[in-house]
This record gives sequence, structure tokens and C-alpha cells, in this order.
Amino acid sequence: MSNFDTTTLHEVATILRDAARAEIMPRFRSLAAGAIRTKTGPLDLVTDADEAAERVITAALQARFPGCVVVGEEAASADPTILDGLAEAPLAFVVDPVDGTSNFAAGLPTFGCMAAAFRQGEVVAAWIHDPLGDDTAIAAAGQGAWIAGPDGVPRTRLRVADAAPVGRMLGIISYAYLEEPRRSHVAARMARLAGAWILRCAAHEYRLVAGGAAHVSLYNRLMPWDHAPGWLIHREAGGYAARFDGSPYDAARHRDGGLILAPDRDAWAAIHDALLGD
Repeated sequence: MSNFDTTTLHEVATILRDAARAEIMPRFRSLAAGAIRTKTGPLDLVTDADEAAERVITAALQARFPGCVVVGEEAASADPTILDGLAEAPLAFVVDPVDGTSNFAAGLPTFGCMAAAFRQGEVVAAWIHDPLGDDTAIAAAGQGAWIAGPDGVPRTRLRVADAAPVGRMLGIISYAYLEEPRRSHVAARMARLAGAWILRCAAHEYRLVAGGAAHVSLYNRLMPWDHAPGWLIHREAGGYAARFDGSPYDAARHRDGGLILAPDRDAWAAIHDALLGD
């Protein structure tokens, strides 16, 4: 079990919500000149909102959970060695202060604020906050997954979609980070699904697959702040996930190897064959 009770889960959700209200939403569609910068390339942006929200969230988590390790996306960009603490720390958090930064910077209302808690490398709790909808997808190991409002009261229990034949599946296929020739291979096969898209925002993509609005999702690059929160929420909503080679996903250690999420193991195998098979 996670050792995160209802009160503690709500406290962390409130930390994300408060940071979004104070540091993210006031800057939405109001970013000053120079407030948007590139990191590793044109697909990798950071804004003043990312950095300010991460500072606030990190400080609040460390105050609430003294001695915890906090691995924020922006801090890890500056010092990748802090990722090494995830696997062994008694309690650690990963934080993505603004997931979907490209959307946020462009003024598109599809971004989120994510966090996941680890104990000795195991993901035990997760949060995906929607600053515009002002609600949070929450999961704790063994407790299920749900959407909660600002008061912390669960509004909707999350449940993945029923399995379906590949031709009736809706998918979120994030192929931008795939290497050739796999990138072209997957792109050519996406038409095998009933529909496929990307939102450029893992926060909302995971909320869709965990809530049953899409059947499957596929990712390649596996930074823990992008996937640990949604992976646990999807699992607790009844879903099945594995890396491209069929091995279990280890959020504390895996940075590559791809990830496919589906309603169950058989659906995973079917979509794997449809998109990655010969």
C-alpha cells in the first residue's frame, strides 16, 4: 500500500493547485518578452511559469514531507544526477510543473501540472492537476484512481475503456521522439486505428486513456515526470502497460525503451503488433 491516505493525497493536490493559481495561470497568455526559452531544441521549451511553479512546489513538498527528495523537470535539466535519487530514496517526488509547455507558451489551454510519489523506487501515488478545469486526477497504489475537485472530494472514478479490435481503437500516438526507421514505420500504420492524435501534453493524454476516452497510447522517451504520474493513474484505473519489448515499466530507472498503454494485456499485444510488428 502507498501510505498516502485521503488527507495526504488532497494536501499534495492542493500544493499543485496553489502553485498553478499563483505562478502558472497569471502568466497564461501573458508571458513577458524573453519568458520563453529553448533547452535542448525546438520541441523542448521552458518558461518563467515552469521555473516559478517548480520552486513553489518543491518548497511546499519539502516543508510538508521533511527529508523527501524532489526531482523537478527543470532542476533535472540543470543537474541530471538528481535523478539517481529516485530508485533508493525512502520518499521522493517527481514534478512536472507545466506539462505541455509548448501549448502553454502558444496560448493553448491544454497543459497540466503533474507529480508522483516514490518509495524506494516504487510509484505509490500520483496527481495530474488541470489548472483550467481546476480538478485533479489522483491515484494511490491499491486505492484506485479518481478525479477530485478543489475540496478533495472524488467526483468521478476513473476506468479505462473496454478492449476493442484495433480498427475500433482510439489512440494517442506520440511518435515525435521515435528514431528512424521506427518513426516512419509507426506513422504509416496509425491508420489501422479508428483514430489517432497527440495533444502535445502527456497530462491530458493520460487523463483521456485513464478515463476511457481513448483506448491506447504510445510513447518513446520516458522521463519520469512525464510518465510516472499517468502510468500509475492508468494502472489504478484498470489498464495494462509495458515497454515495447513487453517488459514492465520501471519509472525510477527507465528513460527509454518506449511504453504502450492499453485496456488489458491482449489489447496491448494487438496494438503492439499493429503499430510495431512486421
